Amino acid sequence: MPKIKVLAKIFACRQSEELGKKIADAYGEKLGNVKFHIFSDGEFQPSYEESIRGSRIFLIGSTHPNSDNLMELLLMIDAAKRASARHITAVIPYFGWARQDRKDKPRVPIGAKMIAKLLETAGATRIITMDLHADQIQGFFEKPVDHLYASTIFIPYLENLKLDNLTIASPDMGGSKRAYAYSKFLKSDVVICYKQRIKANIISNMELIGNVEGKNVVLVDDMVDTAGTLTSAADLMMERGAKSVRAVCTHPLLSGKAYERIEKSKLKELIISDSIPIKKKSKKIKVLSSAKLFAEVMKNVHNNKSINPFFIK
Repeated sequence: MPKIKVLAKIFACRQSEELGKKIADAYGEKLGNVKFHIFSDGEFQPSYEESIRGSRIFLIGSTHPNSDNLMELLLMIDAAKRASARHITAVIPYFGWARQDRKDKPRVPIGAKMIAKLLETAGATRIITMDLHADQIQGFFEKPVDHLYASTIFIPYLENLKLDNLTIASPDMGGSKRAYAYSKFLKSDVVICYKQRIKANIISNMELIGNVEGKNVVLVDDMVDTAGTLTSAADLMMERGAKSVRAVCTHPLLSGKAYERIEKSKLKELIISDSIPIKKKSKKIKVLSSAKLFAEVMKNVHNNKSINPFFIK
């Protein structure tokens, strides 16, 4: 019997449409047509405007709050399943709710696991994501997870800056593993910020472990939310004699007073990916596209080839 060729089709949720178009262009395909019917109370219904029967579907959508973004991706997965798609790969540049990866106090949910189960129940057969807040979230899925690292786009940019006396820094203890990974490639020292919080997004005290005097410092983190930790760390390092401070953060949540803090801070540059569309532009914010990385990984997944070449180890 002749082998049946499975077609690859790419669709995007509304919140990731701009990135979806870039990924589709890099892949060499057109972004598929999806229409949304909006009810007067805010309920929405996606509809694929082309046949996807027997195809491999790549659905691109970050799940950052509000929860409509997650719900939209779930509905699109369910619609693809009911339209007889053969494979449904959820491409989630930013996996939201990932900070709830464990019970850190009594009577709280493990939100990241619940999201994983929702995606699988909806019908996702594979997950492609980037820079999870915690690596162990991969274990919440029973389906294959391709966990990509934005270091593959950030490290070449940092190397091109040709900074002397480079030091990689983590804004907190939890990010030390990520900082050491960057320092390994860039052959630099590492410093760590130790912070104490009153509650989420509010810091009571911050100390620096390591020497930054005369150094060009690059802070590395998986996300920037209110930018309170990041800007406080940058200001502290400049006070301790750093030559310059930049920051590399994969996911630009940039909520609350984030933009104002970044503009007023001593950060020379904030380097981010386009996993989440930014709300406004800033001279201090440099956006690097992850489209080519996702497109190449998707192509290899579709052709049953290894994605190992796309990892910086």
